[in-house]
Amino acid sequence: MLSDWELWACANKLLETHGENTPLHVAEQIGALALAQDEAGIATWKTIAQRVAELMGKDGPTRLQ
Repeated sequence: MLSDWELWACANKLLETHGENTPLHVAEQIGALALAQDEAGIATWKTIAQRVAELMGKDGPTRLQ
């Protein structure tokens, strides 16, 4: 399991890399893991998705500095 810091770092890097398309990318990853029946991976990506949503907020994507 990733630490809280690592989860935030992953979310931040995803936003840096994928910008406004980050939620779609995260959904694709969760879908692929679901097909592979990887419950631990799904749980990790769902947690990252929550961090992404918090970082995106109502004003669009932002990154941690």
